[in-house]
Amino acid sequence: MADTTALDPLFQPLALGAIAAPNRILMAPLTRGRAGRDGVPTPIMAQYYAQRASAGLIISEATGISREGLGWPYAPGLWTAQQVEGWKPVTEALHKAGGRVVAQLWHMGRVVHSDFNDGQPPVSASATRVPGHVHTYEGRKDAVVARPLRIDEMPRLLDDYARAAQNAKLAGFDGVQLHAANGYLIDQFLRDSSNLRDDDYGGSPENRVRLLREVTQRLIEVWGADRVSVRLSPNGDSQGVDDSNPAAVFSVAAQALQDLGIGFLELRQPGPDGTFGSTDVPPQDALIRSIYKGPLVLNSDYTPQAAAADVASGRADAISFGRPFISNPDLVERIRKGAPLAPNKGAPETWYFPVPEGYADYPTLAQEVA
Repeated sequence: MADTTALDPLFQPLALGAIAAPNRILMAPLTRGRAGRDGVPTPIMAQYYAQRASAGLIISEATGISREGLGWPYAPGLWTAQQVEGWKPVTEALHKAGGRVVAQLWHMGRVVHSDFNDGQPPVSASATRVPGHVHTYEGRKDAVVARPLRIDEMPRLLDDYARAAQNAKLAGFDGVQLHAANGYLIDQFLRDSSNLRDDDYGGSPENRVRLLREVTQRLIEVWGADRVSVRLSPNGDSQGVDDSNPAAVFSVAAQALQDLGIGFLELRQPGPDGTFGSTDVPPQDALIRSIYKGPLVLNSDYTPQAAAADVASGRADAISFGRPFISNPDLVERIRKGAPLAPNKGAPETWYFPVPEGYADYPTLAQEVA
């Protein structure tokens, strides 16, 4: 095994608000598509999450807050009693294995096809459309033009988030993360390529941040600020969502989250050579770090060495790893020992579709040796 002294920063404990992480290797949210068509988690999901319990913290796969907001085949939800009951064995198994998990709350906005909502168009900040295709149970289809959310619908939307947050508590999660990244609903309001409004939710950066702030406040009312986190993607295009001046809007967003006192903030920041999305727009973490003083988690294409360097320098407090956790359920132990990482098999087919292969069948390092 290689000398791993330089990786020691990743193995220091960290307080993520009220959540005590034993290490700084977090599991990023990973859409895996193993729930039922009704959004109810299936038994194999308990095995999958428990296998990865050594992560400092697991951020769950993106989980729908409502029928309106979920447009990914076989993704789980948190808006029905049946979904809550389905999540309970998952969180119980993970906790029994010594882990910690927060539920990432997801409204996809315009990325939902009308097939999921009885032919009704998806909702968004404005009447815009995702470039290209979106996913349905019948396969890929052309995206449809969204209808703008009306002002009088905002209370209902906030209630949907609050109900999902309360259901996450009933399901046994340790907190929640607001998915405000990757071109989904909150991101569609944040950035000026998709937010063309001229009311209180559009125009200035302060107005475009309004929905982010209001939703986060409702989650805090359910959980307390120290068990609420937010994910942003402040640089570059995500599913056709971009901004002409990201520093202007994300500095306002960072200040709003600082004022609310959330437990931690996660940033997904692809670079020009990104393997799952790429951009030449510079990362915004230095600007955000100068405003938001809570724990900062960075994500996207990190090697263990680069992760340890950014934690050691203070650029980040922790790093969230995504795809390496798919094929390495014991990623923390492999990094600790300097062991090689297993590649993903059958990717990307096994990432998103409800097949047993490529999900909970990856061996640990100890099993490989045996």
